[in-house]
Amino acid sequence: MQQNQSALIQLHIAVLMFGGTALFSKLIALSALDITVYRTAIAFLAIAVILKLQKKHLRLNHLKDYFIVAGLGVIIGMHWVTYFAAMQMAGIATGIIAFFTYPVVTVLLEPLFNRTKLKPTDLFNSLVVILGIYLMVPDADLGNQVTLGIFTGVISGVFFASRNLLQKKYFSGYGGPHTMLYQTLTAACVLSIFVDTPPQALPLQDMYYLVLAGIVFTAIPHSLFANSLRYLSATTAGLISCLQPLYGTVLAYMLLSETTSMTTLIGGILVVSAACFETWSITRNKR
Repeated sequence: MQQNQSALIQLHIAVLMFGGTALFSKLIALSALDITVYRTAIAFLAIAVILKLQKKHLRLNHLKDYFIVAGLGVIIGMHWVTYFAAMQMAGIATGIIAFFTYPVVTVLLEPLFNRTKLKPTDLFNSLVVILGIYLMVPDADLGNQVTLGIFTGVISGVFFASRNLLQKKYFSGYGGPHTMLYQTLTAACVLSIFVDTPPQALPLQDMYYLVLAGIVFTAIPHSLFANSLRYLSATTAGLISCLQPLYGTVLAYMLLSETTSMTTLIGGILVVSAACFETWSITRNKR
């Protein structure tokens, strides 16, 4: 019982930190791509230290696994770039809600991977998400920054859902920290080609924020999340993860005084509710 309570606390802390990651899109005065490169590089070093302290092997079992994880790293890198870009354009609450369409996107993409059929409830949830996004969009013109940010957030969700499905199919034999080690390394190396601000030109304050983002808000929460799954069900972990938009919105309001409109909140409730329902349905069916 005590282990379960400790795991539940760890899970909530991890999800709170995941929500707090969004704040760095506003706190760091760099492009979304630059933030992603430096954050993933720092996270890679931190995760490597954590695994070493736990005396775990860093090598993968097969040569082909390195190619698979490299591909996953490119996809997760694109997810992080579009994730931060969405919040820079549309605001933290709107961007993170747009990204949280990924559970429904996962259900829509899964038949392509597993050759299964969509259920009527999945189609209904998709319509709910579309309605929620429609309420959030201020203007159908992609020239509008908020609209473009919402669209980018949904694309981020597509990247994230694709990574998860591919990882489940081809790389499920490794734990969370081990997987993130190589994905952060790949993302940092590949995307570093396009960096605008070299390390020596980084402002000191941004360097502090990047270290904070890479260690406290990336390496640590991923480790806590993975550890909590040893004692909690996937259903519990999935549903609590749906609190991420709430945590991100509240933190943005408390620390950055960012507010959202009523229509955005209503649209967000629809999107997150559909995400929660899909998460619950998926994990329930796996029992």
